[in-house]
Amino acid sequence: MNGSSKSWSRRRLRAALSWLHLWLGLVVGSIFAVVALTGSVLVFHVELLKLQHPQLTGHAPVAEGRVLERIVDEWKPQGLRSLDLPRDELPVWQGYFADGQRGYFSPEDGRLLLARSHHDDWLLWLHELHVELLGGRAGKEALGVAGWIALGLLLSGLYLWWPKRGRMLAQLKVHAGPPVRRWLSWHRSSGVVLLPLVLLVTLTGVGMIYSNGFRIVLAALFGGATHTAPAAAGAAGRPDWNRVLAEAGTALPGARVSRVSVSADDGVIGFRARAAGEWHPFGRSTIHLDNSGRLLQVVDATADPAGTRILQAIYPLHIGAVGGATMRWLTLLAGLMPVFLLVTGFLFWRRRRGK
Repeated sequence: MNGSSKSWSRRRLRAALSWLHLWLGLVVGSIFAVVALTGSVLVFHVELLKLQHPQLTGHAPVAEGRVLERIVDEWKPQGLRSLDLPRDELPVWQGYFADGQRGYFSPEDGRLLLARSHHDDWLLWLHELHVELLGGRAGKEALGVAGWIALGLLLSGLYLWWPKRGRMLAQLKVHAGPPVRRWLSWHRSSGVVLLPLVLLVTLTGVGMIYSNGFRIVLAALFGGATHTAPAAAGAAGRPDWNRVLAEAGTALPGARVSRVSVSADDGVIGFRARAAGEWHPFGRSTIHLDNSGRLLQVVDATADPAGTRILQAIYPLHIGAVGGATMRWLTLLAGLMPVFLLVTGFLFWRRRRGK
């Protein structure tokens, strides 16, 4: 193929990509923008929750066995499945119910402080919109497809922007006018500058939707771990919550116990813990004890193979939990970018079409 034929083929490819980028951006980009915008709000979910419900603040973040026992006895028959232990960020017990409702209980006496669900709480409604487009499993699948298309839009935008040698800085310049040039330059330059951040948030979001597929691939490439929960060995009866909490707190030195599962009736109590070096805000390490407080199993997630640890890093990277406050604000900015790209892309298309 001679030079002119190659040039013609590249122009055809560029024209096709430009057309796809435009129309997929206007259609699928609208879904992408809405989901990303809700994600920006949810980065500060806990702070907004405490601002809206001040009764959740002002408590000492202490987990006592007698309080846990009262909460479990009263609320497990009503569908309580697990509880987050009080912590500095949210100093109350946060309970998760089988129907999706959440309950918040006082660390002093276990009384109910707040009940909320996506039917009556705007933050949980935004969460449902963000993770499954308010459509359950079908909505989650649709969101996954939109996520792959969004990744294609980002990469095709980079290809369409890529300048000739020596013109990188000139291609990043933004223009005040005329309107067609202004909107195009703002769209391209902002997209390229923040592309790594938006790509990270988008790819990790897709990874969470298709976690099983990502797990298989990562395990094949870097090794994976499968942990099976142990069976109880004769510790029947009511749990001794004081002893169970005390033993769980010392089972993994240097770790913070973060969540307890209360739904099982097989005599095994499971805890989530955050070991030193873990990125996940609640940790992916696990501790299992029987009802008497006898230790059955400890799994330190930091010792898992690389493939499993990469998979476990997807969620904290997606929500900006790695890198402190700076990364959280950058994650918020990444969530605003799809809206900006949608608006500037639309304005560019409209002005060019009108002209």
